[in-house]
Amino acid sequence: MRIERLVSMANDIGAFFDADPDKVEAAKGVANHLRRFWDPRMRRQIVAHYRSGGTGLKDVTRAAVSMLADEAPSPDPAPARPEPPARR
Repeated sequence: MRIERLVSMANDIGAFFDADPDKVEAAKGVANHLRRFWDPRMRRQIVAHYRSGGTGLKDVTRAAVSMLADEAPSPDPAPARPEPPARR
C-alpha cells in the first residue's frame, strides 16, 4: 500500500483519539487500534516510515507509531560476532 495512504489512514485514526485530553492515552488508543485492526505488513510499513522521519504523521499518530516501533525488531540488526577461540 502507498505510504501516503497509510499515513492518511493513521492520521484519521489519530484524529478520533486526539479528542482525549490525556495525549498519552490517546496515543495508546491509536497504537492499540493499529495493533488490532491493521495487517502486520501495514504496521511494518508505517513503522519503517516513522523510522525514516515520519513525514506527514501528526503528533498523536507519531507517538502511537513510536510505541509500535519500540515493540518491533530493528530492520537490520547487527550480526553477532563469534567469540575468538580462548588462548591457553
